[in-house]
Amino acid sequence: MGWKLSAEAGASEPQWADRLWRGNQPAGSRVVSEEQLDLLSTLDLRQEVPPPRVSKNFLNLLLQVLSVSLSLVGDVLVIVYREVCSIRFLLTAVSLLSLFLAALWWGLLYLVPPLENEPKEMLTLSEYHERVRSQGQQLQQLQAELDKLHKEVSSVRAANSERVAKIVFQRLNEDFVRKPDYALSSVGASIDLEKTSHDYEDANTAYFWNRFSFWNYARPPTVILEPDVFPGNCWAFEGDQGQVVIRLPGRVQLSDITLQHPPPSVAHTGGANSAPRDFAVYGLQLDDETEVFLGKFTFDVEKSEIQTFHLQNDPPTAFPKVKIQILSNWGHPRFTCLYRVRAHGMRTSERAGDSATGEPH
Repeated sequence: MGWKLSAEAGASEPQWADRLWRGNQPAGSRVVSEEQLDLLSTLDLRQEVPPPRVSKNFLNLLLQVLSVSLSLVGDVLVIVYREVCSIRFLLTAVSLLSLFLAALWWGLLYLVPPLENEPKEMLTLSEYHERVRSQGQQLQQLQAELDKLHKEVSSVRAANSERVAKIVFQRLNEDFVRKPDYALSSVGASIDLEKTSHDYEDANTAYFWNRFSFWNYARPPTVILEPDVFPGNCWAFEGDQGQVVIRLPGRVQLSDITLQHPPPSVAHTGGANSAPRDFAVYGLQLDDETEVFLGKFTFDVEKSEIQTFHLQNDPPTAFPKVKIQILSNWGHPRFTCLYRVRAHGMRTSERAGDSATGEPH
């Protein structure tokens, strides 16, 4: 009953208290019964009791516990992450080191050749010293043999130096044609200047001093009768066509003609375009009117610097002169150079030559 009354009082407490107060009290009377006073005091006490509240200290304590728990959990997570990262780094380092060691081992096994003289067993200290001593003796023997060989070579060089020098100079000055040359000035050959083309004169370098013979740089046609052949020591005539007539030292039954020109590799101009190309050979008699055609040939600068051409002198006829007529060169637009001309054959006596030409003895 008390719980029901309290519930109803809590539901409509102001209205019920007022109604009860006014219904039981007569008009003009101010006397209150004890039961009403007890009920009113109960209602007042219920109104003064505050609702239950949670303590602030408890909430603060709960928050502190939660924050500490969260910080601990975070620390644990960080420690776990670091451990995982360190393990991963360690695994990566171990993997790389393993790969490096494997590559090094593979290189040592397959790339480095095995030692042929690798000892099969370990040597003792005495054996090692004995082996070093024997190898030292072998080295001393080899050194003695080398010294002996050096002395022998030095003695051979000292004894044969003069002979070797003579052989070398002989080979250098040797005529590789191996035929007698009747177009040498040293044996009596000369140039018929009246029947020979004029020398080349360069208008761009024809200075006043070049008019004097001892200042003139141009070489005369007699240079082709000399054995000294080197770049620049040649007879040059104007254009790509010209001729030279050589007086032989006697009547010669001509068989071959040899032309010589330095190779392009030693030319100062970087080529041999001034060399003669096509040429013809004629045998001349004493009257200079009778010319016998002996052949037409081509000098190839890509071949040897000395080239010999066989003449068409059949039946063999002796001539006191020979004419070399240049028909073209290898492309030089201003002049052609002749370095050396050689005439080969067999020299006849003057009496036989006069009989052959029908002249009186």
